[in-house]
Amino acid sequence: MKKQKQYNNYLKFSGLAIQMAVTIYLGNLLGEYVDEVAESGSDIYTKVITLLAVFLSIFVVIREVIKSQE
Repeated sequence: MKKQKQYNNYLKFSGLAIQMAVTIYLGNLLGEYVDEVAESGSDIYTKVITLLAVFLSIFVVIREVIKSQE
């Protein structure tokens, strides 16, 4: 039974890795779009929104790890 739970955890956390990558990628695309629309002349929105996406994805992973240990 313990092996089945361990297998489920592998699936859950590999899914979280994919979700994390997609979140960061979409944050980057959104930042590039905002930079293009705002015509800021720099890529500040891309950097800020991508960084926020990284923090968001790390938060989700930490929350899921804590939830799985309960």
